[in-house]
Amino acid sequence: MPEKKRVLFLVPYPLHRAPSQRFRVELFLPILKQQGVNYRLRPFMDEATWEVLYKSGSPLQKVWGVVKGFIKRIKDVVFIVPQYDYIFIHREATPIGPPIVEFIVSKLWRKKIIYDFDDAIWIPNTTQENKIVNWVKAFWKVKYICKWSYKVVGGNDYLCQFAKQYNKNVVLIPTCVDTVNQHNQLKEQQTERVVIGWTGSHSTMKFLDEIIEVLSRITEEFNVDILIISNKAPQFTIKNLRFIPWQEATEVEDLLQMNIGVMPLEADPWCEGKCGFKLIQYMALGIPAVASPIGVNKQIIDEGQNGFLCNTKEEWYNTIALLIQDVEKRRLLGTKGQAKIKAQFSIQANAGAFVDLFN
Repeated sequence: MPEKKRVLFLVPYPLHRAPSQRFRVELFLPILKQQGVNYRLRPFMDEATWEVLYKSGSPLQKVWGVVKGFIKRIKDVVFIVPQYDYIFIHREATPIGPPIVEFIVSKLWRKKIIYDFDDAIWIPNTTQENKIVNWVKAFWKVKYICKWSYKVVGGNDYLCQFAKQYNKNVVLIPTCVDTVNQHNQLKEQQTERVVIGWTGSHSTMKFLDEIIEVLSRITEEFNVDILIISNKAPQFTIKNLRFIPWQEATEVEDLLQMNIGVMPLEADPWCEGKCGFKLIQYMALGIPAVASPIGVNKQIIDEGQNGFLCNTKEEWYNTIALLIQDVEKRRLLGTKGQAKIKAQFSIQANAGAFVDLFN
C-alpha cells in the first residue's frame, strides 16, 4: 500500500478568519482528508494578534504578536517541516522580512513548495493603520518564492502570468465556494424591500468611494436599503444604510438579505490582481452582480446574462435602477449566475486540480 502523502500548510492567519485563506485553503481540507492525505496547518498569527492587527493603536501588542509568529516559524522550520513532503505556503510564510523561511524549506530541506496567492502581492498595498509596515514588507520576495517553488497557484490569469516569469509549473485555481454544503441557496427576489449590498474586508471598503454618489442618489429616488457586511463599520453615512459585522456562522444568511450585489474597483495594477470573490459569493446565491470591468470581473460576469459591468457613474445608476424595478430580471440573472459559479468557481469543480497539486 502506498505511503500517505504528508502536507504542511504554512498560512498567515488563524483559522476561520481571513476570506482568502478560508476559501483557498481551508475549504479544500475535507477533500484532502477524503483522499487520505495527512496534513497539518500552522498559522503565523494567533487569535489575539488578529484582533488588533488591523486596528489603530496597540503597537506593543502588534509587535509581540509578530514576534510570537516568528518564534513559531522557527520551530516549524527546525522541527516540523522535515516531517512533511509538501509545504503549501499561502501568500507568504512570514508577513514581513525577506523569504528566509521559504529559502530554508526549498534549498536546505529540499521540500516541494506549493506557493499560492490570490492578490498582486508583489505590489505594495498596506493599510493606513499599518503604513509603517510598508518598508519591512519585502514585496520583492514574491518572485523568489515563485522561483523556489515546485508549483505556483494563482487565483486568476493576471497572477499566473506574473508567476510564469519565474516558474513553468503554474496552475490557475480560482477562489472557490462550496455550492453543496455552504453557498447552496437561491435568493428569493420577491421581497418587500430591495437591498443593495456589498461584502468585504475593511481594506477593500475604500473602493466603495467609486459609487457612493450613485448609491446616495439611488436611496433618494428609490425606497431601498444599502447593506454593508464587513469586519469594520463603514465611515461614510448614507440614507437607509445598514451594517452587519461579518461572522462566519451567519455569512450565507447575511448575504441572502441582498437582492443586488456590487463590486466597484479602481483601474490599477493591484485591482487587476483581485480574484472577484465578492462576485463569486453573490452569484453562488443567485444574487445578480454589478461590477467594475476590471481584471477577472470581466471573466466572471457575462454582460447582461448573469450580471452587469459598469464604467461610468451613469452606467452604475442606470443598471442598479433597472434591477431595482425588474424582479424577473434579477431572478433570471441570479439563476444563470449561480449555474456559472457551480460549473467554474466551486470546490466541486476545482477539487481535482487542488488534489493534483500534490502529485
